[in-house]
Amino acid sequence: MRSTSGIRRCAAGALALAAVTAGWALTGATGGGPEAPGGGATGRAAGREGDPASGTAGASGGATGGARAPGTLPGFSFVAEPLGPPGRPGDRRVRPVAPGYENLRAWVSSTGAGVALFDVDDEIVSDDVCLVDPRRDTVTVEPAPGTHGGYRPFTLAAPERRPYEAPTGCLPADLDQDGLQDLVVYYWGRSPCLFMRIPGTRPSSAAFRRRDLTPEREIWNTGAATAGDFDGDGRLDLVFGNYFPDGVGVLDRTGRHGDAIMPGSLSNARDGGRDRLYLGRGLGVFGEARGAFDEVGGTGWTLALGAQDLDGDGLPELYVANDFGPDLLLVNESAPGEIRFHRASGTRHLTTPRSAVLGEDSFGSRGVGFTDLNADGVQDILVGNTAKDYGPHESNFAFVSESGEVHDRLHEGEAPYEDRAEELGLSRTGWSWDVKAADFDNDGSDEIVYATGFVLGEADRSARLREAAMSNDLAVSDPALWPALRAGDELSGHDANTFLTRGADGRYTDVAAPAGVGGETVGRALAVGDVDDDGRLDFAVANQWAASTLYRNHGVTAPFVGLRLRLPAGPCATTGGIMTGGTKATGTGPGGATAGGMTRPAIGATARLRLPGGGTLARQLYPAGGHNGVSAPELLFGLGDAEDGTAGGTAGGAVGSTVGGVGDSMAGGVVAGGAGGGSLPVELSWRDACGVPRTASTSLDPGWHHLLLTERGASEMKRS
Repeated sequence: MRSTSGIRRCAAGALALAAVTAGWALTGATGGGPEAPGGGATGRAAGREGDPASGTAGASGGATGGARAPGTLPGFSFVAEPLGPPGRPGDRRVRPVAPGYENLRAWVSSTGAGVALFDVDDEIVSDDVCLVDPRRDTVTVEPAPGTHGGYRPFTLAAPERRPYEAPTGCLPADLDQDGLQDLVVYYWGRSPCLFMRIPGTRPSSAAFRRRDLTPEREIWNTGAATAGDFDGDGRLDLVFGNYFPDGVGVLDRTGRHGDAIMPGSLSNARDGGRDRLYLGRGLGVFGEARGAFDEVGGTGWTLALGAQDLDGDGLPELYVANDFGPDLLLVNESAPGEIRFHRASGTRHLTTPRSAVLGEDSFGSRGVGFTDLNADGVQDILVGNTAKDYGPHESNFAFVSESGEVHDRLHEGEAPYEDRAEELGLSRTGWSWDVKAADFDNDGSDEIVYATGFVLGEADRSARLREAAMSNDLAVSDPALWPALRAGDELSGHDANTFLTRGADGRYTDVAAPAGVGGETVGRALAVGDVDDDGRLDFAVANQWAASTLYRNHGVTAPFVGLRLRLPAGPCATTGGIMTGGTKATGTGPGGATAGGMTRPAIGATARLRLPGGGTLARQLYPAGGHNGVSAPELLFGLGDAEDGTAGGTAGGAVGSTVGGVGDSMAGGVVAGGAGGGSLPVELSWRDACGVPRTASTSLDPGWHHLLLTERGASEMKRS
C-alpha cells in the first residue's frame, strides 16, 4: 500500500493536470490523457475526409508534363489494391479477452495488424508481402498485386498455438546470412518464432522451418520489433518492444495466466512488458543480451521501435516509443558481444511544455520514423501520437536536430533536438500509429504518411475518454475502473490516413483524399517500396479488422538514383564463398563477387549522394521500424531539379529517411522534367560480415542500381 504522503502527491498531481489540461486546450498545446494501446485521442486535419480506399484520384494540378514549382500542389495519384483475403459476413471485430479485460474488449482488440515488403522469390526486388491479419490471426505471404508472382499465396504454418496467442507482426531478415529471407513472427501471448527459409525450395509454407526464439515458450505481449547490428559484430540483432507485462495472458478468456493489469499511470507508466534485445550468434542462433535495458528503463508500454545511426559512429541508436509515458532515446555505446545503452534527453526551455521534451514526454507514442527535416545531414525523429478536438490535446512530435556536434552531445546524455511539429504542420494528424517518410514523387523532399484510427463502431465514446482523462493514477491500474469500450463502441474509428507534402512555406499539407489514399479504414502499419519496379514508390497499409491495402503509385515523378545495397552471403569466415539456391551476385568491375555467390540486404548501410549544386542527400538502410510496418530494403534519392543543388527546392531542402527505394528503371514512369542526365557521386559506408567498417565511393547515373559491397568496394550487379 502507498503511504499517505504518496496519496497526497497523486491527488496534487491530478489537480495540477486538470489545470494544465484546461489551459493547454485553449492554447492548442497538449496534455496527457488515458490511452488505449496507443492512448490519447484524435483530431482530423483539414481536408482529410474524402475518397474511400479504392479507385484513383489525382491531386489538384494533376499529372502535368513539367517539373512542379516549389509550393504548388503535386500530382500524386494512387490506385488501391486489396491485400489478403476479402472481408466476409461474420468477420470478427474484437478478440476473446481475459475476464478482467471484458470491460475493455474493444480497447484490447485494437492492435494486431502488420505488414512487410520483402523478397521471398530471390529476385532482390521486394515485390512480396507478409501480412498479419487479425481477422483470422494469420500470417500470409503473397506476391504484391500487379506483380508477376510465380507462386501461390500461402499461410505460414502456425505453431501449436494456444487460444490466447495471436500474431502481431512479421519482420523479414536474413537471420542466418545464407542469402535467403527468413521471417520473425511475434505475438501477444507468446514469445516470437523464427521461420527459417529452406534453401532450394520454391516459396510456400513448406519452404519455412519454424523454431522458437527462446529456449522455453514464454508469455510476451509484443507491440513492435526491429533489426540491426547493435553491437557492431557484423551480424543482425533483434529487438522486441513489449506492451502488457510479461506473463499476462491478455487474450486468455479462462483468466488463468496473470491478473488483469493496466498501467499504473496515464503519463509516467514504467510497469509494462520488458523490452528485449537478442544478439545474433551466427547461423540463425540468437542469445538474449540480459540486462540490456535494465539501467535505461526498458519496461514501458512499448508500441514502436526505431533504429538509426544518429551520431555517425556506425552503430544504430534506438528510439523506444512508449504509450502512457516517456519515450526513450538510447545512445549506443556497444562493443561486439556487449550491449551498452544510455539515455539521452532533450532540454526544456522557458516556453517548452515538458511533454514536448524528447525523453520526458507523457504522451501515448505509437509510431516512429526518421527524415532530415532541416537539411543538416542529421536524421530527425517523427513520432506518432494523438490530438483530438473536444478532448485531451496531445500532439505528434517532429524532433528536429539543432546545430552543433551531435555525437558529443548525445554521448554526454543530451539530445540536441527540439519539437517543431506545430510549426511544420505535423502536430495533429488524428489518432496516429505508424509513420513513414518517403519521396513519392522524386522531387528530393519526403512526404510523410501516418496510419490513423482507433476503434471503429457506432456508439461514440469520446465523452467517456474525456472523463477518464482526469483520472488519478491511484485508479488507472485497475481495468474495472476504466470507462467501458466494448464491441460496437466508436472512438476515432473514422479517422482517415494522412499523406502530407511540404509546401514552399515549409509546412506540410494533407493531400490524402485527392491523392486517393484517404479512406476511413482503421490503419495500423505502413510499408514502403517500389513493388512494381516502375520508378515510383508504392506503399502498403495494414488495417485493423478490415482488408488491408496496397497503394500503387501512378503519379508524376522525376529522375532519381535508387539503391539496393547488398552484402555477400555467408558468415565472417566464409564471406564471398559460393552458395546455392537464392539471390545470385555476378559482379561487374572491382569487388565483384564470385559468379553464383548469394547476397543479402546491407542492413545498416549509409549512402550520401552529392548534388551538382553542392547539396547532399543522406539515407540509412533500416527498413524495420515503427509500429509493425517493415519497408523494402531500398534507398531512394529523388533528384527533382537537381541542377540547382536543392533537389526539390521546398523549404527545408533535402530530406533523408530509412524507407523507400524506387524502381529498376524509368520504364512505365511518368517523368516530370528535372535533371535527367549525368553521373552523381555517391559515398557508401557499411559493416562487413566480420563487423569491419568499410567505405566506398562511386558515381551513378539516374535510375536503379543493385550494388554489391565487398572489401574491395562497390560494384554493380548484373540483372537477371
